[in-house]
Amino acid sequence: MPLKLVPDNTNIGFVKLRFLAFAFTIALTIGAGALLGLRGLNLGVDFLGGLTMQVEFKAPPELDTLRVRVNQVGVGDAALQEFGKPSTILVRLPLPDGDQAAVQRVVAKVRKALEKDYPGVSFARVESVSGKVSDELITDGLWAVGLSMLFVAVFTWFRFEWYFGVSTVVALVHDVVVTLGFFALTQLEFDLNIVAAVLTIIGYSLNDKVVIDDRIRENLRKYRQMDIKGIIDLSVNETLPRTVMTSVTLLAALVALLFLGPEVIFGFTAAMVLGIVVGTYSSIFVSSSLLISLGVKAKPLATEDKRAAGAERVG
Repeated sequence: MPLKLVPDNTNIGFVKLRFLAFAFTIALTIGAGALLGLRGLNLGVDFLGGLTMQVEFKAPPELDTLRVRVNQVGVGDAALQEFGKPSTILVRLPLPDGDQAAVQRVVAKVRKALEKDYPGVSFARVESVSGKVSDELITDGLWAVGLSMLFVAVFTWFRFEWYFGVSTVVALVHDVVVTLGFFALTQLEFDLNIVAAVLTIIGYSLNDKVVIDDRIRENLRKYRQMDIKGIIDLSVNETLPRTVMTSVTLLAALVALLFLGPEVIFGFTAAMVLGIVVGTYSSIFVSSSLLISLGVKAKPLATEDKRAAGAERVG
């Protein structure tokens, strides 16, 4: 017997919950925006430029003592941050002037100093990005997200109607802002991996919303006498098994990767998990019900259909 996460003939009244969902969505979006404004994002070396070293200690070090020790090396003021667990520390330093050899000299100095005070310490990775490259990455990242949203709006406008495009973009903006707000709240490192996760979330959410929008458009033509609220509830319930099954299977893999995967992709996986949950919610409760507020109605019989029916009766 096949597994069914959503029973047959499910008939949930999603439209009745739309005002509650709209209020929750607005509050969540405003809260995430406020976090972005007040706390900001913990930008990684990709966007800030500089030198980052992931250092593994045998036991969790005392951060103030470690900061003083790194600063005594004389390679610039160090910024420290726990990475995944207390014994893993990200050490950020200004990028030294010169070529890659200068970077290696700085790393060697820091390594020598820490190995003396913390036996058994190891350097898992070292990354360096110049200020010019980081500025370009910020610009490219913003363009990537902005253009993807623009192309989504244009696609849904031409594929369906303008109101489908508006509802989809509103839901996607909500998904992206909430994801960024999560990173502002947790202060997880925001780097190019997270930009890739945001773009993936946009693609996933768009796919989910297009499936529901396509069923709504189909039912608008099929049930011309049905109320628009009933059509939206019917369409969402018809696509609910597919939506839930897709989300659950993806989450099963991502949650396993979140807890068992390497630390370097923890932020990416966390963003994907949150994005799928938020994207599924916005597809079911926000974008579809928003069509009612935009004035979508069932399409009347086409004029040519009426003429053809009249001609048939005359004949």
